[in-house]
Amino acid sequence: MRPAWLLLLPLALALPARAELWGYVDAAGVAHFAPRPLDSRYSPVLGGMARALQVPGKADSGATLLTWLDIAPEVKAVQPWVREAARQHGVDAELLKAIIAVESGYQKGAVSPRGALGLMQITPETASRYASPAEAARLIEPRINIHTGARMLADLIRRFGHIDAALAAWNAGEGAVRRAGGRVPDIDETQAHVQLVLELYWALLQQSQPARAQRLTLHP
Repeated sequence: MRPAWLLLLPLALALPARAELWGYVDAAGVAHFAPRPLDSRYSPVLGGMARALQVPGKADSGATLLTWLDIAPEVKAVQPWVREAARQHGVDAELLKAIIAVESGYQKGAVSPRGALGLMQITPETASRYASPAEAARLIEPRINIHTGARMLADLIRRFGHIDAALAAWNAGEGAVRRAGGRVPDIDETQAHVQLVLELYWALLQQSQPARAQRLTLHP
């Protein structure tokens, strides 16, 4: 399988100059990300507005949030499993890291109103496809959750050929992406989710692999 960042190339070139990612770290040490400022606690992480608001001598709130993803205990605790799953299933660790941040904020016990579980918010239906019965019974456990999500993501990328479509299928289901002709469907929640994960993935890729990310931005 080609590295996932290669599939990001056309998306990176197509990202609007004003695409933004906002976030903050709350009093409990949990990071929150959104494609726009939902309230006064949010500060720009990256994108056109983030660059415009940088002031010499002032701490960069975006860098602070990205640093949180490097040093937060709950993030560091699962990084070995993120790297392990990335190697075994052929997806970028940065992409898995971005999905976990957006899906659960690295809260390993997270349960959604729809019954999605754990770090990567895996549904029982997904577990029935990508986890063994023994694993499905322990889906809330971080290592099992991450490996199940990585298997699903790798499969969706193979099926649809593009990261944005794979992320849309993750959020809205494969049927919605097929009905949209293999593209991100015109669903506000799904489009926001895809954009948010891609922006954070791109930021993490630039941070962890700057030479590779810089080459991506220079392609014609």
